[in-house]
Amino acid sequence: MKKIKILTKGIEREAELNDSPMAESLWEALPIKGKANRWGDEIYFKIKARYVPSEMKEVVEEGDIAFWPPGNAFCIFFGPTPVSTEKEIRPASEVAILGKVKGDLEVFKAVKDGDEVIIEKAE
Repeated sequence: MKKIKILTKGIEREAELNDSPMAESLWEALPIKGKANRWGDEIYFKIKARYVPSEMKEVVEEGDIAFWPPGNAFCIFFGPTPVSTEKEIRPASEVAILGKVKGDLEVFKAVKDGDEVIIEKAE
């Protein structure tokens, strides 16, 4: 299983990628730097990975990392978004799940719009 590191504001979290075609496209594009955007308890930013059609989901789980095709964006979901329901975490529109972040997700609440985020291959 391929692992990545997500680094921002002194935060370092590891995530495991799934074996989807889109996760492979992300892996090939690493390392990636971007500027965080917050949307509720989601961080997202534009990336230069080639979109590869993959299974799409309307509802995600806490800790999921995903690719959002309309914004060509990498997303980290760590809680509800503005369109979430009481029991579900919902992206703005369908996303391709790339994998899952390991460890405490509360740390992502400290990330603000414009903070640099780096995604790189983990050793």
